[in-house]
Amino acid sequence: MTSSFTVHAASGYEQLMGRWSRRLAPKFIDFAGLAGGEKVLDVGCGTGSLTFELAKSGDLAEIQAIDFSPIFVAAAKERNTDPRVTIQQADATALPFADNAFDRALALLVLHFVPEAAKAVAEMRRVTRPGGVVAAVVWDHYGGMAGMRMMIDTVAALSESGRQMRSRYCFQPMVQPGEMKRTFVEQGLADVTEAELMIRMDYADFDDFWAPIGAGEGPLGRYMTLDAAERERVEAAVRDAYQAGRPDGPRSFANVAWACRGIVP
Repeated sequence: MTSSFTVHAASGYEQLMGRWSRRLAPKFIDFAGLAGGEKVLDVGCGTGSLTFELAKSGDLAEIQAIDFSPIFVAAAKERNTDPRVTIQQADATALPFADNAFDRALALLVLHFVPEAAKAVAEMRRVTRPGGVVAAVVWDHYGGMAGMRMMIDTVAALSESGRQMRSRYCFQPMVQPGEMKRTFVEQGLADVTEAELMIRMDYADFDDFWAPIGAGEGPLGRYMTLDAAERERVEAAVRDAYQAGRPDGPRSFANVAWACRGIVP
């Protein structure tokens, strides 16, 4: 399997998305549920936003975390101080665990970057015991990411390559209403429910918003492999959209995610 998420440095990811993943993680855990003594799997742990939020629950027996990116795995391992937590590099579509090994398998902001997302859901179901919970959450790229759409719609107005990037971004796997729920049902999960979770992304100024994108992090950063003149034109246009005719400074954007939960029969 490959991942469609571009990562160069864990610190860049933290500024781009990690800080917001940590804000979303408690809401996702409330939606997915937890119970004392459980063994929980974090699929696509990144730098550990969900992993270490789970570890705040002192009565979990075991937390296993995997990610496809060696960069993320190394960063999460460096942060870890909890003996219940084990972190390793692995493929979400071929999980290195036995059948029925976990009480819950959770995925925070990862399925939309897995080309074979349905296969990843099937693997999460396989490693979760009967009666256990499979749950995932992804951003609503088309209708729920105001700050990112600000950039995407700006570059789409500038060039054909920008329009193509917008189409890829807005229609990644699992991000449409009901899409993840249908996949959960198709993979044999029962009592499947879908909900919307919302956080705000708060930026100190344009540079706070732009730095990781300009450095090439994530799907928007990957677009920035442009020549110097075009990079300058794009940055100036996005800066103008961010500032919206007012002095540079703090801005806050609402961001909606789709969350889905199902029971293993």
